[in-house]
Amino acid sequence: MLASVALRCRGASIGQGTTIHFQIFCTWPHQLNFGTHCVIQHQVFFNYDHYWTEGPSLNFGDRVFIGWGSEFNIRGKLTIGNDCLIASGVKMIDHDHGTTVGQLMREQENRTRPIEVGDDVWIGANAIILKGVCIGDGAIVAAGAVVTKSIAPNEIWAGTPAKRIGKREKA
Repeated sequence: MLASVALRCRGASIGQGTTIHFQIFCTWPHQLNFGTHCVIQHQVFFNYDHYWTEGPSLNFGDRVFIGWGSEFNIRGKLTIGNDCLIASGVKMIDHDHGTTVGQLMREQENRTRPIEVGDDVWIGANAIILKGVCIGDGAIVAAGAVVTKSIAPNEIWAGTPAKRIGKREKA
């Protein structure tokens, strides 16, 4: 409860019934927007990796679960839909460095593209979601997958890099 109060005082928008455990880390709390009845476990890192700008840029829908030790390293925008399950150790990163030869990579412009996750998505433990990826409603990303391409609704993806391995079917 105290973590929620502290984040609200620093500008975060936190919906009713959302539980944020202690020991979360956040660089710019005003960039956070949580819907209602979310659960955020311990040691989650919300890094808005940019200078101060108006927010929010990290948007989480209603009833989102975020597992222990996940990281959201965002320079542009992240949108997570309703009823999503994000397992422990998941990383979402919406930018990378330039790779032009003859110039130090650390001095090159970051390339940033938003990440969008639809409703009712399950992302397995230690998966990595990279810049520009859109994950459709009802999709599943397997544990340890590295997602570099967008995923259509209800598809199941796994591997490094992640590839489509199946599709959810109606019962």
